[in-house]
Amino acid sequence: MSGILFTNVRIFEGTEPGLEAAEVLVQGNRIKSVARHGKTLARRNNWQVIDGGGATLMPGLVNPHCHFTYNDATSIADITALPVEEHMLVTMRNLATYLDHGFTAVIGMASAKPRLELVARNAVDAGQFPGPRIRACTPEYTVTGGLGDDSRLDREIPSIGLICNGVEEFRRSIREQVREGVDIVKFNNSGDSLTMGGLPGDVNPMTDDEVRTICETAHRLGRRVAAHAHADSGVLQCIEHGVEFINHATFASESTIERLAAVADKHWVTPAIAARYNTTFEAVEWGITEEIAEAIGNKREFEAGCAAMTRMHAAGIRVLPFGDYGFAWIPIGQDARDLEHMVNYFGMQSWEALRAATAYGGEAWAGASGELLGRVKPGYLADLIVVDGDPVADIRVLQERSRITAVMKDGSFYRRPAPGEPFAAAPARRRRSAA
Repeated sequence: MSGILFTNVRIFEGTEPGLEAAEVLVQGNRIKSVARHGKTLARRNNWQVIDGGGATLMPGLVNPHCHFTYNDATSIADITALPVEEHMLVTMRNLATYLDHGFTAVIGMASAKPRLELVARNAVDAGQFPGPRIRACTPEYTVTGGLGDDSRLDREIPSIGLICNGVEEFRRSIREQVREGVDIVKFNNSGDSLTMGGLPGDVNPMTDDEVRTICETAHRLGRRVAAHAHADSGVLQCIEHGVEFINHATFASESTIERLAAVADKHWVTPAIAARYNTTFEAVEWGITEEIAEAIGNKREFEAGCAAMTRMHAAGIRVLPFGDYGFAWIPIGQDARDLEHMVNYFGMQSWEALRAATAYGGEAWAGASGELLGRVKPGYLADLIVVDGDPVADIRVLQERSRITAVMKDGSFYRRPAPGEPFAAAPARRRRSAA
């Protein structure tokens, strides 16, 4: 059987603290063999041998809180105003951008319009367009006046959310979305500072009966569940009703964190800290000064979120990177900055942030399916990236698209250096380019 053999590479396996020199054989869409501890793999005439030049070979990045249908807009209203035809084009372009930046799998976390994510998933799976592996989500379920309800009494405008009130409305709508083919049902049981003072993040507009119905309906139909849950009461509802993906968890109390730690194997927490960081410190060009960010509660969300994630990480709760990219000051393509934030603000070591983005992300994507991705290990899907540099020593290298010199998904290269071009620059050349 033909294969692709990577030699002269250092691997980040996905779960281990450092890099190790190794050789890796890919056959079909799987990793067949990994030779470590100075060992080598036997060569075959029909294998393509790739000399990595000392580059890092690691699993592709997994984004577990991905808004790939967002259009780098300045407001939610700008996202909803985009006609569906143009919106589909934006979505497919975003997916190509994600793959180009080393993201080989994404979990959709709220389609901007019904069916956008699932249609994109089907097209990528059919090989019609480039993109990462996709789990497709519903739009955000909300209640009247909740996050995602942009309706006005004086005019009819579409909302980014699916607005339901009461258990029967939620049950009927979720059944419709499952009928269409979604993988994940998401609901908003908290507000957010990005409502610009509308509904604060520590307020929960959903009743226990509504949340119970959402989760029971989705689970009965074999679908996974996610929640936008800044508020402590929202996080408690997620624990009570088995919500797998807890987004934000900003205002989780000490007692709630203790409860979550006791069932940590059942949940993934994605704080999407860049939305708080960038909105507080990098949105002046769009009219949001640090003073405004403080007034709307965003700076408070940033500080509380960092404190909560630090405690959660120390308690063994699986905190994952990425999320909420897709606004003008948090554009798609800059997502890898989250890894640096996890080191600077959550008390993680670089390798732990990388583990969250690869091995943990792969487990989150796979769920109960039993699929294997996110590690450089025999039997795992050959979703790999080659990095010019050492991301364990300097996690910022993943923020440079040019330093990700090759992207492989499902055993095939999406991109790689041109013939004769190296996978890693010489050290002196690298220093000059960094300067």
